[in-house]
Amino acid sequence: MKNAIITFSKGLPLSTIKPRKPVNYVNNRDLLIEIHKSKNSYSSYTLPEYHRYDLIIDKPELSIIDCLSFALEEAQIKQAKDVRAARLTAEAGEKVLAETILTEDLIFRVMTWDHIPVAPKEVRKSDAKKKTAKEILIFNDDELVEDNFIELEDIATKAEVDDAIHVRVNFPPFQHFKLDPYTHEFRCVGKSHWIGGIENGHFSVDHGNLTNNLAKMFMVLCSKYAMKYNWRGYSYRDEMEASAILQLTYVGLRFNEAKSNNPFSYYTTATTNSFCRVLNLEKKGQNLRDDILEMNNLAPSFSRQTRNAGSQQFTK
Repeated sequence: MKNAIITFSKGLPLSTIKPRKPVNYVNNRDLLIEIHKSKNSYSSYTLPEYHRYDLIIDKPELSIIDCLSFALEEAQIKQAKDVRAARLTAEAGEKVLAETILTEDLIFRVMTWDHIPVAPKEVRKSDAKKKTAKEILIFNDDELVEDNFIELEDIATKAEVDDAIHVRVNFPPFQHFKLDPYTHEFRCVGKSHWIGGIENGHFSVDHGNLTNNLAKMFMVLCSKYAMKYNWRGYSYRDEMEASAILQLTYVGLRFNEAKSNNPFSYYTTATTNSFCRVLNLEKKGQNLRDDILEMNNLAPSFSRQTRNAGSQQFTK
């Protein structure tokens, strides 16, 4: 009995059964690749190979000139060369030393809004009501008399805001810069939200699109998340999943590679918020329906009955 082989119902010995490897449906590496391709569809470059960047300068409080001066520091140059050497090593299959890379070959991505046009700021509802009140016209003796409401406003406490803001875009805008080998000065080689040449092109925000693979990843991510033990028991799970997919298509490209290299966590958080939003809306409607049923001496939902029975037992 000690030497007997333990077998399963199919007659296979335990030693011949290989454990199933976990299937990796979505990972950060594939997500970053598809995010980069999607953003490139909204961008324009002088040469196709300039879409790859070696270092991101994310300092919105500084001008482009100051950002490029920061990029020329020794520490930043070393970091950019290390990143480029690692990428070339993975592509070529052989070791590429960072010391062999020229500074003129590096591409720097600068996060900036300089090439995004400005538009008049949308009037807030409170401001629109004040404006409407000021424009009230009172007919008196067949003459138009403008009612003056300025005296009712406290000018000292009124907030001062800009009258123009940048046009809304679907992800943080950027520009790519490269050192000219002859003049040793930076020149712009790429812009996001742009069509045509760098100098003679124009701004555009709707000519690109998400890649098919990224859209499939969003669907798989929401589908797998909906199968977790704390969500799969709800009857309106399909609404949760649809709401999460819609939210991911809205915020999918807002992920900033300069701040993190973990888009999976970013998308999981957005999915969780969408699921919780639908759950709260459904609970609000369910509680309202149960209140109406109880007001008319009718039996509410089973969950309300269970909760009421539990509260009564606790009070006793």
